[in-house]
Amino acid sequence: MTRDQLEHIVRAAADIVKDDELIVVGSQAILGSFPDAPPALLISNEADVYPKNKPELADLIDGTIGELSPFHETFGYYAHGVEEATATLPEGWKDRLIPLYGDNTRGATGWCLEVHDLVVSKLVAGREKDLEFTREAVRHRLVAEDILRQRLAVTDLPEELRTVVERRIGGLYRPRPEPPA
Repeated sequence: MTRDQLEHIVRAAADIVKDDELIVVGSQAILGSFPDAPPALLISNEADVYPKNKPELADLIDGTIGELSPFHETFGYYAHGVEEATATLPEGWKDRLIPLYGDNTRGATGWCLEVHDLVVSKLVAGREKDLEFTREAVRHRLVAEDILRQRLAVTDLPEELRTVVERRIGGLYRPRPEPPA
């Protein structure tokens, strides 16, 4: 997904729910911090969003411009209407949201997760696609280990999961051995 495509989703979703502020919590939130993010981080053709001021209308977004909708069929990308609780996020994440707006959003704002908050949420989710996203973010030097650890420290998690995520962060920054020749 490109930034223009995410702006299109923000504009369309804002029109549908009559709320000019949306929260973008999925991987494509990377476009808020990095409008020209590396292609490896832009693989998804969906944007996870919910209306900031009317979160109960997330299903309306999903049903109108979601997967397999005419919008999806026409443009090749879509919005996934989600709940705030969809992503496990560090304390204070709302204070760090990055605004995405411009002529292409027609006055609406897509509030995108800050990159470290986004990566922590991906490390917590732990699906292979999430872990690949985190590896690419580290490979492209978009996140810092110390900040990830600070954010993890203020994320409400069961202790067992916290330990797993701490190991995942360590693994992202540990040098990998060269494959045998």
